[in-house]
Amino acid sequence: MLLKGNCLELLAEMPDNSVDSIVTDPPYELGFMGKSWDNSGIAYNVELWSKALRVLKPGGHLLAFGGSRTYHRLASAVEDAGFEIRDQIMWIYASGFPKSLNIAKSIENKITTGSAAKNGFHKLEGERTGEGRIGMYDTVEEQGFRKVNPNQLGAFNLDPTTPEAQQWQGWGTALKPAHEPIVVARKPLIGTVATNVLTYGTGALNIDGSRVGTIDALGRWPANVIHDGSEEVLEGFPNSKSGKPGVRLSDGFNSGVYGTGMGIKSGQDNGEYGDSGSAARFFYCAKASKSERNAGLDIEQFPLKNYTEANKMGGAGDTMLTGSGNPRDSRKQNFHPTVKPIALMRYLVKLVTPPNGTVLDPFLGSGTTAVAAILEGFNWMGCEMTEDYWPIIEARVAWAEAQPKTLL
Repeated sequence: MLLKGNCLELLAEMPDNSVDSIVTDPPYELGFMGKSWDNSGIAYNVELWSKALRVLKPGGHLLAFGGSRTYHRLASAVEDAGFEIRDQIMWIYASGFPKSLNIAKSIENKITTGSAAKNGFHKLEGERTGEGRIGMYDTVEEQGFRKVNPNQLGAFNLDPTTPEAQQWQGWGTALKPAHEPIVVARKPLIGTVATNVLTYGTGALNIDGSRVGTIDALGRWPANVIHDGSEEVLEGFPNSKSGKPGVRLSDGFNSGVYGTGMGIKSGQDNGEYGDSGSAARFFYCAKASKSERNAGLDIEQFPLKNYTEANKMGGAGDTMLTGSGNPRDSRKQNFHPTVKPIALMRYLVKLVTPPNGTVLDPFLGSGTTAVAAILEGFNWMGCEMTEDYWPIIEARVAWAEAQPKTLL
């Protein structure tokens, strides 16, 4: 059920102890693209989580994503609302983009032009990267892509000429984002876990159903680490050996059970074997692909849009240039900026939701939690206040409901 409106108001209308789990991706409060929806403080609002606590059955679990920089405030608000913090799941990936200031360029600019602002870097002398980049701007705009301001680009290699800038060559201000923490919290039990489970069906985690897996063997105990399979991540895991035969892979929309060969194509049978290699093979979940995020969206009903023309999320623009200077079209049918992978959300809802249970997502976005719940055979409820997303949610839900049982 899609609940259209502000989650604070909608949660207040829901009955006590009416949902079995809450799985959600609230704003990270980072001011994403300079927009107010990601800087409202809602994720830190104790009132929000108190209302979520009320509608959740005793012993029910809450899983909520957070930003690496702001997670502590999210977790504190959840705890202050009355939840018990049980753990933290870490989703690790390598596709994040560092938003770092080049200190040498900033100092060089300050000394030579009087301003340290990044939008003045174009005044500095340096070798531009990407042939034809400057001449592409008009074409990029004519084709409906993002408007590019060459004065704000620092896309060139700088050999500082001032001693002050030379001293700080190679220094920046930010690390590359590579993980998102998920708070694992539980509503207090009415007694023992056994009593709570017998009374409400909640209070426990679906360990066997979420084992990281083999076909014939029981599989690995689910861990509090999940990753995207990229080389940078794999290199950080130690090697391990397993005598367990057979590993099954995710089909892209499936439950995200993880196998050895990261290069094996979706749906390709791995066979049975005793294997060894990076321990990362047991905790794999890829990021959402273009086909996945657009599944169920007819191109005529949902034409390609960038964030600016689609809704209130625009501003800086939505198309970048490739390394060769060609325009990269970032317009999407599902133009929500932070779509989570279906496999990841299926794994999470299955971990914390009892059979035939109801999953609640107070921040439904483009509906991935709803899709995951449907594919796992759960009921779902979701709040979404952005009207532009409602048709996308409804189309994706219809797609999920039409999937054959073989996909479940």
